[in-house]
Amino acid sequence: MSSAISLAELIERGGVYYNISGTNPVEALNEATKALVLPKSLDRESLLTAILEREALMPTALGHGVAIPHPRNSMLTDLATQRVAVFFLKSPIAYNALDRKPVSVLFLILSADARSHLATLAAISHLCQHPDFIEFLAKRPSKEELVVRIAQAEVAWAKAAEE
Repeated sequence: MSSAISLAELIERGGVYYNISGTNPVEALNEATKALVLPKSLDRESLLTAILEREALMPTALGHGVAIPHPRNSMLTDLATQRVAVFFLKSPIAYNALDRKPVSVLFLILSADARSHLATLAAISHLCQHPDFIEFLAKRPSKEELVVRIAQAEVAWAKAAEE
């Protein structure tokens, strides 16, 4: 990944949360934003509204049980406050995914600019195309395990880009 900050670092900053309840995307996103530690500059209600507005345009389910909710427009101004929070849902929910699989993991992206946002989306999408990573997520790894696994993938991507 060629962005200034790695996905592993963004998750380290954003956190990993478990057993988020909800029977549909709106309920799950509401519970997720309640659990989330936010930068002082970001209002929880405004964030939830922005995420739900983006979901109304087009669901952010990637497939394989993963969704990547995010506001349509950046709500952060400082690159140092960017983060990705990972939420493991208590029970899988229907999320209107193209593969029709229920979603059990959310990667909530909070970026400060379009370039960082797209790089983060690309990194998550790339990881989620690998069945071994999807199996890893199904085990609900600890934050430390998840960060290490993604950091290892990023090292491999950097080496591949150099070749």
